[in-house]
Amino acid sequence: MKTTSRLETALGKLYNAFHNDTLNPECCKQCAVGNILDNTDSWKHLSDRHGSTVLNYIGKVHETLGRKFNGYTPLELLKIEITFLEACGYQLPLNYKNSKPQNPTDKDILFEGLSAVITLLCKLDNVPNPMDYVRLFEVENTPKYQLEF
Repeated sequence: MKTTSRLETALGKLYNAFHNDTLNPECCKQCAVGNILDNTDSWKHLSDRHGSTVLNYIGKVHETLGRKFNGYTPLELLKIEITFLEACGYQLPLNYKNSKPQNPTDKDILFEGLSAVITLLCKLDNVPNPMDYVRLFEVENTPKYQLEF
């Protein structure tokens, strides 16, 4: 499968974060975007609220200037984070009143979040989703696709 370098890099970072237990939806440095951006929290200054799709002044300036952070625009970063948080079971925007999962670092919850993020990342780069198992069950007279081992 042919991918873009930004997708390949992001998937590698998210994979490592998941398996090294350094993925945490409630930490700006360890969430999906924090991991994609090398465990920095500078991205949180692109909007006024964690879990918002609205760029603030700083975010709009970066977006207008065409700035990218590890290959992603400010708006794409916010979409990635929102996708991750919603798939993990958070009600957005994040605050103490809105609902959230009881154990946010549970592997099953994090896997749901990562699956949604991978789907979005593939969509952003027009690349087939490697986690889309539905294709494996498509048949004509013989299976259309083979598993690679």
